[in-house]
Amino acid sequence: MQLTHEENQFERKTFPITLICDHIYFQQNIGSLFRISEAFGVEKIIFSGKDIPLTPRKINKTSRSTHLHVPYTVIEETAELIDYLIENNFETIALEITDNSKPLREVIIPDNKKIALLIGSEIDGISNELLKISNQIVHINMFGKNSSMNVVQAASIALYEITS
Repeated sequence: MQLTHEENQFERKTFPITLICDHIYFQQNIGSLFRISEAFGVEKIIFSGKDIPLTPRKINKTSRSTHLHVPYTVIEETAELIDYLIENNFETIALEITDNSKPLREVIIPDNKKIALLIGSEIDGISNELLKISNQIVHINMFGKNSSMNVVQAASIALYEITS
């Protein structure tokens, strides 16, 4: 028998993870990122960029009200975001395919350090400025002809790996 939300046995837990969304603008993705962040106990979401479409009515369709439970903020300028990450001593993990990225399964999660998981825009990925300050750059191994996946699915896989 399927359990209701109230009946499931999952432990309620928050991890010291901040999801950094670098210029993500598709509202369905934004709503889904709230939902997956809430499911994986993400502490906070930071949206980077100008005019991020955070209209609750449209986001609520995919977030299923989780945007009410996951704290978030917007930092418009990349330079300001970089200062924030450095000043707060985050272990910055970029999820991107680059010439020096390593498979996600090899990610190193340091003890007692806050994690910033960077995910990039639907079109351009993570900016070079953010890649340069990342402590680790990881990718998801894929075996088909396509070399990318939807940002929400990629974030889901990475959050599962990091919180397991």
